[in-house]
Amino acid sequence: MSDSNPFASGQPTIFDLEKLLPYRLSVLSNRVSYAISSEYHRRFGLAITEWRVMAVLGRYPGLSAREVTERTAMDKVAVSRAVARLLERGLVQREIHGDDRRRSVLTLSEAGRSVYDEVAPMVLACERNLLAPLSEEECLLLDKLIDKLGKQGMEEMLKHL
Repeated sequence: MSDSNPFASGQPTIFDLEKLLPYRLSVLSNRVSYAISSEYHRRFGLAITEWRVMAVLGRYPGLSAREVTERTAMDKVAVSRAVARLLERGLVQREIHGDDRRRSVLTLSEAGRSVYDEVAPMVLACERNLLAPLSEEECLLLDKLIDKLGKQGMEEMLKHL
């Protein structure tokens, strides 16, 4: 019987949700997103999904909705609804791609760029406040670990599903 195998003892596995990394990351993400989104929702009426679409288009203009979905890892229905609301509000504009008439691309409108230019610094300030308890070395390590889990960790996890 090996100590590294939790099933070897024949005892039921104790599932401590509060110690599970995906759960902890999700809770942290939800808390941080809510704290940040409350201000841009109050000021601009933006939902989290709408801001994420705008943030991606602010950085990478001219993406299709599918490409926004890939960059944000959000559900395609959520992206589609967010894009529809942003188009309706005039914060995003859709244009036909020059080379492929079947492909439409999204960009921030002038009004959308103005909102982006106000919200982006607010979000960055919230991030600075969140990371304030960490040293510079800890911030660099956290960034490196998140990158590593995002690439190699996901690949390993998917191998075993």
